Amino acid sequence: MVGPNGEQVGIVRIEDALRLAQEADLDLVEVAPQARPPVCKLMDYGKFKYESAQKARESRRNQQQTVIKEQKLRPKIDPHDYETKKGHVTRFLNQGHKVKVTIMFRGREQSRPELGFRLLQRLADDVSELGFIEANPKQDGRNMIMVLAPHKTNKTKPKANA
Repeated sequence: MVGPNGEQVGIVRIEDALRLAQEADLDLVEVAPQARPPVCKLMDYGKFKYESAQKARESRRNQQQTVIKEQKLRPKIDPHDYETKKGHVTRFLNQGHKVKVTIMFRGREQSRPELGFRLLQRLADDVSELGFIEANPKQDGRNMIMVLAPHKTNKTKPKANA
């Protein structure tokens, strides 16, 4: 048995442990039932539950939400439009977001998926210093999808007031 302040009381009969808990106005909680002999602790169980709920809430508050931004392209994209879309992907990766790049095929373009694959590879190479390919390009019906994720060392940059 473990006392209310964490001190070792020793091996105690159940009746004595329950009497000690009642005298101290605490609960007898079994912490290690599989141990031989089982380990019990004197504690205020309501207070323990409340504190563990507070810790869980605090840890949820500190968690970082992963945001996935999406950028859509077409296989026959103009060079200037490609540079614009690449700029968006670069901005998203700098902010620490994942980017889902989708290439939409229409009509006869569906028979040439290698064009979309080459375009995705080119984009991945262009932004390789900011992020890496988390999910390789794969065909999904009329679309080809690839996911880029920022490097771990890449921290979010605070926005400068212009």
